[in-house]
Amino acid sequence: MCRPRSCTLGTMAGERRKRVGVRIREEISELLLRKVRDPRIGFVSITDVDLSPDLRVARVFYSVLGSEQERSQAASGLQSARGFIKRELATRLRLKFMPEILFTLDTSLEQGDRMDRIFRELEQGPGNE
Repeated sequence: MCRPRSCTLGTMAGERRKRVGVRIREEISELLLRKVRDPRIGFVSITDVDLSPDLRVARVFYSVLGSEQERSQAASGLQSARGFIKRELATRLRLKFMPEILFTLDTSLEQGDRMDRIFRELEQGPGNE
């Protein structure tokens, strides 16, 4: 059991991480839409941002519509734009330290789609075809 003050401080820090993560997600989405001119970054959507407890590392999850080749091109495009994105974020956000940005492909949408297909196949069953 924790004391009330330590519980409050932990909750406040968690809320700040969430707020900063949402703000980073919004700003990166805006930058990709309006400022980054790399053709490899076509149909990229920023799905989530997970910040480390000390706000030094931001794991940015993204999804890409398209083939495996388009996904790898988008990954290399995001890697090359990482410095530009970090500089732009530094001018837009007021943080003591700008987090290191790590782009990670978010496969949860594909997994959800795959599970949905499996459930539909199970509903139809072998005798209902």
